[in-house]
Amino acid sequence: MAKILCLTAISIAALLFSAEARQTDASAQATIPAAPSAAAPSPAAKPAAADPNYIIGAQDVLDINVWKEEQLTKTIPVRPDGKISLPLLNDVQAAGLTPTQLGALITTDLKKFVTDPQVTVIVREINSQRIYLLGEVNRPSAYPLLPGMTVLQALSSAGGFTQFANLKKIYVLRTENGKQEKLPFNYKEALSKGDQNNIFLKAGDTIVVP
Repeated sequence: MAKILCLTAISIAALLFSAEARQTDASAQATIPAAPSAAAPSPAAKPAAADPNYIIGAQDVLDINVWKEEQLTKTIPVRPDGKISLPLLNDVQAAGLTPTQLGALITTDLKKFVTDPQVTVIVREINSQRIYLLGEVNRPSAYPLLPGMTVLQALSSAGGFTQFANLKKIYVLRTENGKQEKLPFNYKEALSKGDQNNIFLKAGDTIVVP
């Protein structure tokens, strides 16, 4: 009888030890941090300028493509003096022209060196025309002015508003002919009523969110 009781006690102790070991393993696994998930891919960059009437300015970046002429195909910035430097042509005036006009100018000049040149000019980056966002937005900064950009579109670039923003008292500061104008903008009305309460931006405009 004593032997049976002894064996029973040993069996119970073994079962208890096994249960404790399983609990310890489960706790250890629970404390292991999960592997970090892969970072979400960044959104694709939007094209800088698709407007054929866009006027090139200083510091814009241009793609100059000359068909079948790899040495003449370049991505180059417009210098502060408004010119670009190209092989064979040296300095070419770019600022003040549309991409189509600049392409035609380069085509004409290249005819002295290349048979039937075909030139395409694309504005890769707009750096000459900017608008400014100040005040109670999450990312106050200077932003490129895109063709047809409105106040609503510009505000969407600023990462939203802070908790203190007065959305009914936003305004645009614009300087024309040496005089500064203050154009009121009600964000909530613009959202509900659409373009009739929106404002199309011009280069140098400053949007203030009080």
